[in-house]
Amino acid sequence: MISGAAGPAIYEPYVGLRAFRKEDGGRFFGRPRESQEVCDLWQANRLTVLYGPSGVGKTSLIQAGVLPLLDPAKTDVLPLGRVSHGSAYPTAKMPHHNPHVFALLSSWSPLESPTRLAGMTIPAFLRGQHARVDPYGDPVLTLVAIDQAEELFSDFAHRRPYRVWFMSQLAQALRDNLHLRLLISIRDDYLASLLPHEPELAGMARGRFPLIALDTTAAVQATEGPLHGTGRTFEEGAAQILVDDLRKIRVGRALGEEVEVDTKAVEPVQLQVVCSTMWDSLPDDVRVITRDHVRRFANADRSLADFCERMIGEVARRHFDGDTARLRRWLQQNFITELGTRGVAYQGETMTAGVENVVVKALVDRHILRVDVRAGARWCELSHDRLIQPITQGGNVQGQRNSLAAPDDYLRAAELSLRDGDFVMATKLGEQALERSGDNTRLRAEIESFLGNVADEREDLEKAVVHYRTAALLFDTLGATAAVGRLLAGIGRLRLAQGRPSEAVRELLTAVRRVPDDAEIQTELAWALWYDGHPDAARDVLNDVLTREGNATAALQARGEILAGLGRSEAALKDLNRVKPLQWPSARAARALALASQDRLEEAEKEIAEVLGDAGGHGPILFYAARVREIAGDLAGAAALAARAKAAMDPKLPAHLAGEAGRLIQSAE
Repeated sequence: MISGAAGPAIYEPYVGLRAFRKEDGGRFFGRPRESQEVCDLWQANRLTVLYGPSGVGKTSLIQAGVLPLLDPAKTDVLPLGRVSHGSAYPTAKMPHHNPHVFALLSSWSPLESPTRLAGMTIPAFLRGQHARVDPYGDPVLTLVAIDQAEELFSDFAHRRPYRVWFMSQLAQALRDNLHLRLLISIRDDYLASLLPHEPELAGMARGRFPLIALDTTAAVQATEGPLHGTGRTFEEGAAQILVDDLRKIRVGRALGEEVEVDTKAVEPVQLQVVCSTMWDSLPDDVRVITRDHVRRFANADRSLADFCERMIGEVARRHFDGDTARLRRWLQQNFITELGTRGVAYQGETMTAGVENVVVKALVDRHILRVDVRAGARWCELSHDRLIQPITQGGNVQGQRNSLAAPDDYLRAAELSLRDGDFVMATKLGEQALERSGDNTRLRAEIESFLGNVADEREDLEKAVVHYRTAALLFDTLGATAAVGRLLAGIGRLRLAQGRPSEAVRELLTAVRRVPDDAEIQTELAWALWYDGHPDAARDVLNDVLTREGNATAALQARGEILAGLGRSEAALKDLNRVKPLQWPSARAARALALASQDRLEEAEKEIAEVLGDAGGHGPILFYAARVREIAGDLAGAAALAARAKAAMDPKLPAHLAGEAGRLIQSAE
């Protein structure tokens, strides 16, 4: 900490490897023109695309440059959004959902229950936001942003339908609200993937802004500006020397000498690392940073290596008994892939990749790791690509990469196998992790929950139940009530999938007692009651949920479908029409039945025709289609569909609807 006559002291005028946040606006220099232009474009256009290479500072520009310029009297701004997916929760507990939508809504509303957001659409979420007007009575602009949108286009091929649906929801939200403004930040190498979607999103009301590296003048401003109020200043020309050094890169040797190329530009992240390391290295009594100080303490490669080594050493002394090699090996094995790129690991209830989350927090505080909320889960990764080389080369740990010894090593390898779809290897490695976990209750609970997820993916539902049950018992001994509730809800969903609704009801009732405020678990309980032949009880549960949370999309959809089956067509349509867009086939089939019951047969038959192709062995969809045919007067067609519904197994027809299906079959005889 520095103090002096020049003004009050502050800690760390430079942010290092992490991105600037909104509260860092006072030390964000060098981008005034870019900040103002993006601010103006965002407010003027339905869609604005900010693009540039990785590490150029797009996130920092939005958070520290643009957001402070917005007038809160004229704009409502949601937190910066992300679209990557994943979940640390028991996978059997989560309802079917669009992972990109789920991720975005989770980042826009980080304090909301993830399970509540799972069934919600983007338009429904935005409709639920409080509408505000300015002093003149005009609606204020709602500004939303999606950062790192390249994650939409670097996904597995089987997730392409989710991307299409995600884009259609964004487009619908923009059509629904003429005062909504969308900013998308994307790497320039993915810009071509986004361009075909621009007309659907905003027509001609769109703008683009390319972000490039800092020129010399801007880099000097970004070096000198943050020192205001610290009691320190640069000697004239000293900051220029620092910037000139960063402009030059060494590309090889010619005639025995290194060749330097002047790039005429400075990468923002390199500037921050060098300045941060220089600041930490200066003697406490320095008030004027001279050219000599710059030459001694500001070197890009050395600064980054020293920074990394110092931070890892601090954490190792506090949490690893001073074993820096072990901590560096853990970082390398869990956050650097075999291809030398950044990897990710999700945070469990108490641990991340085999170490307690307190260690992760210490590394985040020192800018070695960063944590993002993605699709309702907290995911960890290195704070920047430039840390890869110092970690892999420091301490000579490269040769230890493939040596698995600790249980957390096996668990991480199992997680990577699951990500790659190798369920057999994921199971094998997870079981090996469990064998080596000893009496570490936290780790055993995490491994058991993981093995339950793998078993669920392999459709070995009974084994998944066993693992979830064991994990719940272990978490219970740790007092992790919420984790126990989620696991019990997962078991309930598995029992429902097995066609054992009575057992599902018991498990979900226990889960509700553990986490009484979880609307999604209560919605799952309603489904279990419905499948168990208690539609009125199911409706009552959903009424309670919607009394508390009127915009809970999953509950609205469930109640609408149940009401349609009960013949309450007007109430069913009221609920189902509030779920826009209505995508799930069973809900659309229920809506078709409600339409037919209201003598809107043409609409009903069009709706049911669109979903029957996806019905497969889905008993309720086939039953709703049979009822539509009956109302249309086609008793033979109704009987045929009813027979298919009674034989369906994915899922089976609830008992109270099976009797109705039998009536339809007999009526055609």
